[in-house]
Amino acid sequence: MRARRLIAAASVAALGVLSLGACGRSAPDVAAYVGDTTYPVSRVDAIYSDAQAKFGEAVREEAGRVGATPSPEQLRTSVTRQDVVNLLVSIDLGKRVVAAKNLQVPDQVSPEQLEQQLRVPATAEYVKLWGEWADISAVLGQQLPPGELSDDAVMAVYRALEKTGGIQPGLTVEQVRQLFGDGGFVRSGAALSAALQEEAERVGASINPRFQPLGVPSVVSNGQTLLFYSLPFIDADGPVTDISTPDPLPSTGPETAGAVDS
Repeated sequence: MRARRLIAAASVAALGVLSLGACGRSAPDVAAYVGDTTYPVSRVDAIYSDAQAKFGEAVREEAGRVGATPSPEQLRTSVTRQDVVNLLVSIDLGKRVVAAKNLQVPDQVSPEQLEQQLRVPATAEYVKLWGEWADISAVLGQQLPPGELSDDAVMAVYRALEKTGGIQPGLTVEQVRQLFGDGGFVRSGAALSAALQEEAERVGASINPRFQPLGVPSVVSNGQTLLFYSLPFIDADGPVTDISTPDPLPSTGPETAGAVDS
């Protein structure tokens, strides 16, 4: 797949990892704090489980039409709890930026438009959240001044896309720059990352280490399918690598201290 075609067809492009201060808040049953809003791990689990259940139901129904029995692996969607936290925090911060700038967010992307590409039924809250975020990030992407382009920023985007299998691997920075053209979607993504970062610092936000690093959800279209991914935070100089986290959480056993789904 040619990268130029991929980038030129971008329908939504957002990126980032938020470097969030600890603010002294590190309850093990809380996934994230954003200002006065708390996102408990139980809500993350509920959204994740709902997506898995609805996906499994859809797969069983489709397989039943041809008399097949899906395997346990086929009944499991690729959605992770990390994906859920990424959406919840990004939507919250995005709404705050939109309000501060007195912007209107039209309801343009419906869950029905995303369910086939996300491979999760539109009735799942996860898909509804993605539709909401797609509208918010599109508006901000149009309104925020584009960020600067650097080799590090370009390659961070390239490496994220490379992981999806949607772009040729092993390219040099010169080759990537040529394929990306003017790098418009990298610039707009960096601007969005910076705006969310600034808002996170303003309202005070912290993320449970279990869900670090936090990525801002991103999606591009190649004209045939959507590629969903997340990227490291990118500013004018490149990816941010110094990510602050709350104090280490006490050991709470497998349910709260286990590895994040991959």
